Amino acid sequence: MLLYIIRHGDPDYQTDSLTERGKKQAEAVAKRMCAARIDRVFSSPMGRARETAEPTCRALGIPYTIEDWAHEIEDERLTPYPDGVLKSISDLPNTVFRQNGNADLPYDKSFECTGIDQTRMKEAVTRIEAHGDAFLERLGYRKENGVYRILQKNEERVALFCHAAFSRAWLSTLLHIPLHLMWGSFLYTHTGVTVLRFKNYENGFTAPRCLCFSDMSHLFAAGLDLRFDNGIEI
Repeated sequence: MLLYIIRHGDPDYQTDSLTERGKKQAEAVAKRMCAARIDRVFSSPMGRARETAEPTCRALGIPYTIEDWAHEIEDERLTPYPDGVLKSISDLPNTVFRQNGNADLPYDKSFECTGIDQTRMKEAVTRIEAHGDAFLERLGYRKENGVYRILQKNEERVALFCHAAFSRAWLSTLLHIPLHLMWGSFLYTHTGVTVLRFKNYENGFTAPRCLCFSDMSHLFAAGLDLRFDNGIEI
């Protein structure tokens, strides 16, 4: 199975919808999903994710299924570090997650990292991991002892339209990357496409392998700007 995790397009957060730029990005990623021969489409319940999924579903002639657990992480990622003002951990300099020994924190100690230790991210990640495991089991892969038992050899290509913070939290658990290093080292752009492969090994077990992260080649192909997360042009 190939799992495509796609962030929504450029958003208007106040209305939970896409900007005109975001709508163009959604059309571009739809062409990419058609070329990838996606079999099934899932979406976060939030408007900006559903609106991004719609051109793909229209082009493929299939509906999307809402996954309520794939909504964005919001209050749980707020921290008062370092000045007492609540802010997203995504707004902190990424150096915070590496300096003063934080870079050496192991996977099971990542919630003790500076800044993250004052959030409810552990609660959010625990929820996402549990629902994510149930989602994958429905697709034929049951998590056991750090890997996945193949209940059925799924050869489908599955797309989930969702959000940046949610995606990084889920990828942290799927790829066993400490959360603070995921947060400090990886960013997701609008309609960025991450592809994970669940190879159907003959021994009956598999584990996800990342084939690409936050790819934006569809934007280049469509002649759209390559401003990463509305910032630097890459």
